[in-house]
Amino acid sequence: MSRATIADVAKLAGVSIKSVSRVMNRESNVSEKLRASVLAAIEALGYVPDMAARSLAGSRVFVIGALFDNPSPNYIIKVQEGVYSACRERGYHLLIETVATEAADLSEQVRDILLTARIDGMVLTPPTTESELIMNILEMLKIPYARIASVGFPGRSVSVVMDDEAAASEVAQHLLALGHRRFGFIGGPPKHGAAGTRRAGFLAAIAAAGASAVEAEGSFQFTSGIEAGRALLNRANPPTAIFAANDDMAAGVYAAASELGLKIPEDVSVVGFDDSYIAVSVWPPLTTIYQPISEMARRAAQSLIARETREEPIILPHQLVVRASTGTAPKEAV
Repeated sequence: MSRATIADVAKLAGVSIKSVSRVMNRESNVSEKLRASVLAAIEALGYVPDMAARSLAGSRVFVIGALFDNPSPNYIIKVQEGVYSACRERGYHLLIETVATEAADLSEQVRDILLTARIDGMVLTPPTTESELIMNILEMLKIPYARIASVGFPGRSVSVVMDDEAAASEVAQHLLALGHRRFGFIGGPPKHGAAGTRRAGFLAAIAAAGASAVEAEGSFQFTSGIEAGRALLNRANPPTAIFAANDDMAAGVYAAASELGLKIPEDVSVVGFDDSYIAVSVWPPLTTIYQPISEMARRAAQSLIARETREEPIILPHQLVVRASTGTAPKEAV
């Protein structure tokens, strides 16, 4: 079967070739009805634009993309540092794009980006790493991709990860060794696979010690950490130690504790995750898990540039970084 052409797309959509071109070039004077018709025809035919076909033939454009839908600026900056470093080493450029993975028009968002972007590969970051829709579109357009911090779809692409479950277990062991028995946990977005793994590792470790945790929902944003911190610390028997699934939310717990006149770590110990810039910007400095975000992103970009294929994930080491935000449990809580 011959490869679909732009003329085939135009015929199926019932529009002119020029109209198809306008949609693919993301021109501003395109109606939503026209855009939807053209994109539906592209998907039905499995149309691969000429730019992607040239890539299949072996030519390179020396551009690597990075796709984001993450509210944490610290995380985004570290990913960009890693991908940019790999690109600079090999004379590539970096293209940054964002999508809203929970939006109803995610498919249209992704196609708008990929049908006009000339890239040699795309680095997917959480939670885009778990989106089968995004992966399907990339594969349809024959654009290589690599994922960082992915949990689902093992073996589907190059994947660079760390052991989130083991890291969260180490947090629990650290707090247990300090005498804590009343715990709080602030989770991340449900679609963020690694957030769920961190939760599982932490809760399993404290359960093995005969303890349990009260939980609060978070979104990886600072403000959600404040709200979750208030919910946990306003309880009748508040936790003496709180583990937040990222540093931004842990910093929010600091604000909630301050509002309530509580001291860290005398009244409540706080632990984050990532070892981002905010971990050493708050006072006292935050105990956290060092996640090699920049190196994970760098390794993912390198794999795309080298056109690597592998089924087993690349696992990079993490580290528990103990600072002044954790201390022994208050005596009255022991």
